[in-house]
Amino acid sequence: MSYVAIKGGGRAIAGAAAVTEFLRTEEGLSSPTAEPLAIDAVLHQLRHLVDRVVSEGGVYHPRFAALAVKQSLGDTLEAAFALRAWRSTRPRLTATPPLDTSRMRLIRRISAAFKDIPGGQMLGPTPDYALRLLRLELMDESPEAFRAVARDWLENCPAADLPDSFPKVLDALRAEGLLPPVAAGRAQTAFDITREPLVFPVPRSAQLATMARAETGSLLALAYSNMRGYGDVHPTVAELRVGYLPVLLPHPVTGELAEVGEVLVTECEVVAMYEASEAGGKPTFTVGYGACFGHNEVKAIAMAILDRALQKGMQDGPSNPSEDPEFVLLHVDGVDSMGFASHYKMPHYVTFQSDLDRLRTTQKKQETTA
Repeated sequence: MSYVAIKGGGRAIAGAAAVTEFLRTEEGLSSPTAEPLAIDAVLHQLRHLVDRVVSEGGVYHPRFAALAVKQSLGDTLEAAFALRAWRSTRPRLTATPPLDTSRMRLIRRISAAFKDIPGGQMLGPTPDYALRLLRLELMDESPEAFRAVARDWLENCPAADLPDSFPKVLDALRAEGLLPPVAAGRAQTAFDITREPLVFPVPRSAQLATMARAETGSLLALAYSNMRGYGDVHPTVAELRVGYLPVLLPHPVTGELAEVGEVLVTECEVVAMYEASEAGGKPTFTVGYGACFGHNEVKAIAMAILDRALQKGMQDGPSNPSEDPEFVLLHVDGVDSMGFASHYKMPHYVTFQSDLDRLRTTQKKQETTA
């Protein structure tokens, strides 16, 4: 593809960056009380935005994700791009073994499949049960009122004797023979999408890893298409979990696994239509799985639906776009799709001049033969 250099390009680019920074800071000229947006304010008051950038950036660093949100003026795609670019400069020291999500320190846990589940339902932090009304009192929220909310909640929050971990809902279904058994001797080495290209067909781990850092809206759109009729996955959420997952690494001296920290993750397991087993045994439910960094419930649910759809497509052949691994995986990455869309803003003078010449020539030939 042909491009041409732009005269004065360096000065123009610097000017574009300068005016963007002016728009970020111009409030300070019109309001004597204006202050720069503190990273802690972004981190805590815009936590779902930060969680989305952490997930789509593909690296768990909430503080740098908050910085990316600030410098990009809230553009999630640009913020994820910046965070992913920073990740690419970091050395890779080691890798964790597969982590057991049953050990999560939960802040939210629900099931749409059963009213009573082992350990009980935990609604946790969610707007699901609130009216979607604008809270106009937040327009002029004072620092005193802001601090009073958290203080009052801590003073009036009832003490709860919660267990360290909760059993999985799917374990009970699997014990009853309603789910296929976990395959013995499964390979534990996951596909590394940051070091290996997607050459289809790809293993399920590559599909899950690609969707885990995919753009939330892209996943939701494709999953929604499947739910609305361009597919056949109408799942039930067996369990949706939000919590802090312990990260384990081998001790440098003893080699024993030791907890080095924790990451906030959202995990969703759905059950869908039942089908006969490959060995001709009794029919069982099928399962879809989704997990991603941060508190991202819609993304995890959409990922689980698409995981089930992709499994169906791999087994029976895709009958719609959401069941085609190549279609799904090559179109859900926000950084990739944003970059391709943005490249159309680059100068295409030479190619467009060629299009103009061909069109003019075609019109003249048509006029001649008319």
